[in-house]
Amino acid sequence: MEIEALQMTPVKMQAESHLGEEQPAKAVPAFGEYLKNALGEVNTLQHESDNMSKALAAGQIEDISQVVVAAEKAGIALQLTLAVRDKAVEAYQEIMRMQV
Repeated sequence: MEIEALQMTPVKMQAESHLGEEQPAKAVPAFGEYLKNALGEVNTLQHESDNMSKALAAGQIEDISQVVVAAEKAGIALQLTLAVRDKAVEAYQEIMRMQV
């Protein structure tokens, strides 16, 4: 009994993606630009919190919960910023300790 070799034809797969993989990639901002924007947002939250606190002291705001929420948002944003800064400084110091 003689066994013949399989003759395979190359298979070409073509399909249209509905997941958006063929769309051009969006321009991603540089790390410095991203950091600048994030610090700007933190600064804005701090200013909003200060303005709301002043308005509360002047009697212009009746609902104290708005002031508390604004202060907490600003506080959490500042804590996160400080944590990122600490990690960046720690990473820099670790790199400086490396021997070449």
